[in-house]
Amino acid sequence: MSETASAQTDVLVVGGGMAGLAAALAVRQARPEMRLDLVEQADAFSEVGAGIQLGPNAVRVLRDWGLEAALRSVAAFPSDLRVRDARSGRALGALRLGERAVDRYGAPYATIHRADLHRLLLDAVNASGGVSCHLRQCIETVQVEPEGVSASTAESTCWQARVLLGCDGLWSRVRERVWRDEPARFSGHLAYRGMVRMADVAVGGVSSAVCAWLGPRMHAVHYPVRRGEWLNVVVVVHGELPSEPAGWDHQASVEGLHRAAGVVAPDLQRVLEAVSGWRLWPLFGRPPVSGPEAMAQGPVALLGDAAHPMRPYLAQGAAMALEDAWTLGRLLTAVPTPPIRWSSVLQHWAGHRWRRCAWVQARSQRNGTIFHADGWLRWGRDTAMACLGERLLDVPRLYAGPAAPA
Repeated sequence: MSETASAQTDVLVVGGGMAGLAAALAVRQARPEMRLDLVEQADAFSEVGAGIQLGPNAVRVLRDWGLEAALRSVAAFPSDLRVRDARSGRALGALRLGERAVDRYGAPYATIHRADLHRLLLDAVNASGGVSCHLRQCIETVQVEPEGVSASTAESTCWQARVLLGCDGLWSRVRERVWRDEPARFSGHLAYRGMVRMADVAVGGVSSAVCAWLGPRMHAVHYPVRRGEWLNVVVVVHGELPSEPAGWDHQASVEGLHRAAGVVAPDLQRVLEAVSGWRLWPLFGRPPVSGPEAMAQGPVALLGDAAHPMRPYLAQGAAMALEDAWTLGRLLTAVPTPPIRWSSVLQHWAGHRWRRCAWVQARSQRNGTIFHADGWLRWGRDTAMACLGERLLDVPRLYAGPAAPA
């Protein structure tokens, strides 16, 4: 394509992360007659190393797209969630996953490396045969027009599309250009992330469980990924914003981690010591989605973190992006014949999605307060877990979704 090229497409997807790939796949499966173009500003489609959790709601979406076998080839499927006190190591509560999740919600609970999920989606998009992917394309302008949307890139390409799906993450250029609201704000929390081979962890039971450790002003989570061969470790602490906050992948010192986390239980300490390298993720966020207009305006929509960044205290960031895409695909499948009135479809989509996304955002933020509690709130948390057990830790409203749009 020349430096001053003009390109026509039906659907322009901005962002080649998990939200963008999921959106492209969902639209392609729903409307194979459409032309889709996906633009990504990076030099390659990739994800850096970290793990994510996929509740039954997310696994159900992947199954509906025909990707369950591919998921099973790379993911781990923990037997339970175990909650312990980060200081004493005392058991606080547990939730059975495994077969219980399948029996209760119709799908398992999975844990997976981000790069593996990204590759799984990218392979599916490529196999669909109907999505043109363009690297090194950075969106500069977005303009809503009578017949759709025009978007120009820093590389002097002008795209003309009937609809634009902004899937470009927390620092979304689409959101900045169309919604013109304030940037995401720093939460005051820092996440240290690391990976270690399971064979190098001298702590029993970690290979089969999601383990959460709760302490004053901090918590840690670790779980298996890559078929159980690796352990993903995350420690979230209170701290100050790094000098270059954009993005989430920063070098981190082990001394800074241990200083922020403080004294922890021996089992947790052994896990932390087994990790040879740490990366730092400053946690940014936005208030919960306020209404459908925050997710769709005319023929432009925001999906995933561009619309509703999630704090990682409910492990639903990737799941909500998958649900966004799945819901849009279901709505497009229900449109009988072209032409599609995109503004109406996106309005219907946003009206269906925004309350669930706002609820998950709010619940995630609340969990952060509860996880890091001290004093009476900590006592109440521990007492409630001891008394209510699985009823407190399970989230049926979340895991039974996503609901099909009416």
